[in-house]
Amino acid sequence: MFTGIVEEVGLVAAGPRFSVGCSLVLTDLTPGASIAVNGVCLTAVEIRGDGFSADLAPETLRVTNLGDLKPGDPVNLERPVTPTTRLSGHIVQGHVDRVGILESFENYVLKVQVPKDLDRFLVYKGSICIDGISLTIASVSDGLVTVAIIPHTWEATNLHVRKPGDRVNIECDVLAKHVDKLMSHLSHAHLCGGDLTTITVIPAALLEPVPHAPAFSKESDTQDPFARRSFEPE
Repeated sequence: MFTGIVEEVGLVAAGPRFSVGCSLVLTDLTPGASIAVNGVCLTAVEIRGDGFSADLAPETLRVTNLGDLKPGDPVNLERPVTPTTRLSGHIVQGHVDRVGILESFENYVLKVQVPKDLDRFLVYKGSICIDGISLTIASVSDGLVTVAIIPHTWEATNLHVRKPGDRVNIECDVLAKHVDKLMSHLSHAHLCGGDLTTITVIPAALLEPVPHAPAFSKESDTQDPFARRSFEPE
């Protein structure tokens, strides 16, 4: 799991495997460990003094923009979160949903066209991960997502080399995806005449029998329901 806070911008290196030249993220990277490259969770299979290598599955090449990269291209890198790490961004799995198209990037405002089937996971001021960067949605309309970029994000990521027409990796908020599936099941059950039962959790202490439990007096039942009641033993 990641947070969408880019630690380092590496450079794609030439080689028989997908390789990235970097330094900071190597400090505790070990063979078999996960690392996010442009928001894609990869397994580092070979560690060198100047970088690492990973294998790319056909599905990874189909769904992400990693297949577009060539030696020298900058990529966003992030190591997995630890239990003691501050969650500065949002929960990012590194499981890219689809690829979006960068429409424009002017005055630190980024606009990306995303597939319309992802629209239900995107909300105003919600989170979205673009090329491994945790960003806040400023607006979303007809598949066009707008986010505001601060100068630090522009400088510390590969956004400073992005241009209109570039393909960027999109990962929607996993919480939104879970809620969407849950609600779709509930809606299906309702349409099929299912019983949408409300489950109420009652503390165990309230379920214990109470001897000589008081009851409302008949006289008080006709009084103001918000007034203090008078009680009498059964």
